[in-house]
Amino acid sequence: MELIFAAACCSVVVSILLKWGKNKGFDPIQMISWNYASASLLCYVWFKPDLSHVSVSNTPWWLIIALGVLLPSVFLFLAKSLQYAGIVKTEIAQRLSVILSLLAAYFIFQEQFNQLKIVGVVLGLAAVMCILFTKASGGGEGQKQAVWYLALVWFGYALIDVLLKYTTGLGVQFSVALNLMFICAFLLSVSYVAVTTKNIGLTKNVVAGLCLGVLNFANIALYVKAHLLLKDSPAVVFAGMNIMVVLLGVFSGLLFFKEKLKLATAIGLVLGITSVACLAYAMSV
Repeated sequence: MELIFAAACCSVVVSILLKWGKNKGFDPIQMISWNYASASLLCYVWFKPDLSHVSVSNTPWWLIIALGVLLPSVFLFLAKSLQYAGIVKTEIAQRLSVILSLLAAYFIFQEQFNQLKIVGVVLGLAAVMCILFTKASGGGEGQKQAVWYLALVWFGYALIDVLLKYTTGLGVQFSVALNLMFICAFLLSVSYVAVTTKNIGLTKNVVAGLCLGVLNFANIALYVKAHLLLKDSPAVVFAGMNIMVVLLGVFSGLLFFKEKLKLATAIGLVLGITSVACLAYAMSV
C-alpha cells in the first residue's frame, strides 16, 4: 500500500505544481513539453525497453504519433481544468475516465459486464454529471470553460487508455509503447513551442517541466510496480490508487487553494468513490 500511496501523491503533486505554476506566471505549455524529456529518459532507464528491435514497418506509428499528440494535449486540458474548475473536480473527472474506458471495452472489445460492473459504471456516470454541472464560483463564461475542460480531461484520458491498450494488443510491449509515446510527445510539443515562441522555452519553465516529468513518471512507475507486487490483487491497486488520488486531490484543493466543496460536487465525490469500489470488487469476483 505504500507504493500505491506514493503513486497517488505523485499524481496529485503534478496537479498542484501545474496549478501553482500557472498562478506564479509559469507557462503550462512549456512545462508540459519539457516534462516529457525527463519522463522519456526515466522510462528508458527504469523499464529498459528494447528499442533496438523496433521495426519501422511493423510498429503502428500512426497510433504512436496519435498518442504523442494526445498526451501533451490532454495534459494542457488538465492544466486548464485546474485553472477553471479547480483541483477537486479535475481529479474526480480524471480518475472517472475509467468509466469511458470500460464502456469502450464493452462496445469495442466485447468485454463482458457483470451486474456489479454495470452498477459501478452507472454510478460513475452520475458522479461525472454532478461535477460537470456544479456551478462555478465565477459563473457565466467561467462555468462554460470549467465544463468544457472537465469534459475534455474525462474523455481525453479515457481515449489515451483505450489507444494504449489497443497498441499493446497489436504486439507492442507496454514499455516500448510508453517510451515511444513520451519521445514523440516531447519532440512534437517542443517543436510547437519553438515555432510559436521562437525558442524552446524559458529556463524556469524548462526546469519546472523537468521536475514535473520526474513526478509524472514516478506516478506511472510506482503504479506499475504496485501491480507487479500485488499481481494477485489488481482490484486493490485499482481501487487504492483511484480513491487515494481523489481524496488527496480534495484535501489539496480545500487546504492549499481554498476551494469550496459544494453539495453537487460532494455528491459526485461520494458517487465516484462508490463507483470505484464497485468496479474494484467486480474485478475481484
